[in-house]
Amino acid sequence: MAKAQTLEQSFEKLEQIIGNLENGDVSLEDSFKLYNEGMKLIQNCNQQLDKVEKKIVVLNQKEGDEDEF
Repeated sequence: MAKAQTLEQSFEKLEQIIGNLENGDVSLEDSFKLYNEGMKLIQNCNQQLDKVEKKIVVLNQKEGDEDEF
């Protein structure tokens, strides 16, 4: 199983993939593979961002509860 990447690592890899695709020196088959890899990275990034957003909401709710006392 592949090692989980940090959000920053995923963004760096996406930048590399975009650069390779924009370069135009990649075969159609390789372009398709890069596109699929990029889509998986985007899903991973979205999942990580969703987790962070949920944690922030929970922390804000806890902070609001503490302010009431």
